[in-house]
Amino acid sequence: MVPKRWARRAVTRNTIKRQIYAVSTCFETQLPQAAHVVRLRATFDRKQFISATSEPLKMAVRQELEQLFQRATAKSGAPHA
Repeated sequence: MVPKRWARRAVTRNTIKRQIYAVSTCFETQLPQAAHVVRLRATFDRKQFISATSEPLKMAVRQELEQLFQRATAKSGAPHA
């Protein structure tokens, strides 16, 4: 779930969700089997990311997600692959 306060347009929220699913599959084997909640740290402003499906938006989301998942795998004690 991506709240409207983080991304106003539905298409942007859907793009963020797709990035969450894509990055989480890369870390799937490193995380314990459980339900995980992903909480992003920053909003994705429409002024900065004009197109909801732009590459800069996808890269910004992916970069933040990779950092979050790396921290999560480090905390879980799972080895990095």
